[in-house]
Amino acid sequence: MIKYPVAKPCFKGNELKYVTDAVKTGMVSWHGKYVEMFEEAHAKKHGYKYGVATTSGTTALTLAVAALNVKEGDEVIVPEFTMVATAWPVTYNRGTPVFVDCDGELTIDTEKIEDAITPKTKVIMPVWIYGREPDMKEIYRIAKDFNLKIIADMALAHGIPAQGDIACYALFGNKIITSGEGGICLTNDKELYERLKYLRNMAFDPRHTFLHREIGFNFRYTSLQGAVALAQLEQLDEFLAKRKQIEKWYDEELKGIDEITLMPERRVNWVYDILAENKQELIDYLEKEGIETRHYFKPMSMQKMYYNPNYKKLNAYKYSEQGLYLPTYVELTHEDIKFIASKVREFYKKAPIIHQ
Repeated sequence: MIKYPVAKPCFKGNELKYVTDAVKTGMVSWHGKYVEMFEEAHAKKHGYKYGVATTSGTTALTLAVAALNVKEGDEVIVPEFTMVATAWPVTYNRGTPVFVDCDGELTIDTEKIEDAITPKTKVIMPVWIYGREPDMKEIYRIAKDFNLKIIADMALAHGIPAQGDIACYALFGNKIITSGEGGICLTNDKELYERLKYLRNMAFDPRHTFLHREIGFNFRYTSLQGAVALAQLEQLDEFLAKRKQIEKWYDEELKGIDEITLMPERRVNWVYDILAENKQELIDYLEKEGIETRHYFKPMSMQKMYYNPNYKKLNAYKYSEQGLYLPTYVELTHEDIKFIASKVREFYKKAPIIHQ
């Protein structure tokens, strides 16, 4: 039985109050007030002018790629080390993802981006891996030099100011804030904002004549979800502070275990990740002790739809073979972290033959 899940949402604010209000007023669909309230509040919190909420982080990226008119023959620079949902929106829009390996912090290696750029390249899509920020100063420089747009995949980075032409955050149940499912695009560009809204709502014209000029998406976010997300956003600073405390506790309690490597500090602590010898045995051991873990992302070039037989040469592969993350959610106490860390330490003491 799992006592410590790898992630767990926390609903202790105004979630029930706002949802009840939405239900009582009957404004539960995409045009209910809580959608716009959340969009405006999230954009303001992250330093951008406009927000467009949608059904998931993946559909937020899909909207962003479509809004920038990526089409067949266009290329988008995507990190090797990321969730496959970063690459799929490019493919959904018939573009071609071009993968760039990661650096020691798991984010895209900016020294390798220019080598991947061709005359077909249209967009760079950096990802905030596990709450770590890529070198955006250099990415902005490259984008300017090559006249490229930036879609920032910030699914794991609520609380970090938005970046790029369009920044996309996710609201799945394991994210820093959640509405169960959902996502949001942020932009400072009024024209992009209008296009994102238009595409999200099935490319309806303003008068709803049911004459559609182009293919759109039914990616509409509901007011019920917006009610939950708004309440979560109100608690974001508190959530972030507790997650940073959890990061410090793990650092303290895992210190000195030779068989694991503590990873660089995260800008925000979405999950606490480590590199570990005999990773699968450790995962199995912790599961028996009621502690859930997760593997690192696999390289995009290892995925069947993007397969490259040279994937084992990548840093992304090396890290994926060793990396996992531990339970990270705001209800964890110092005593919980001590227990989890003690079980990691216990594994390596009990099984000296396994990790030699």
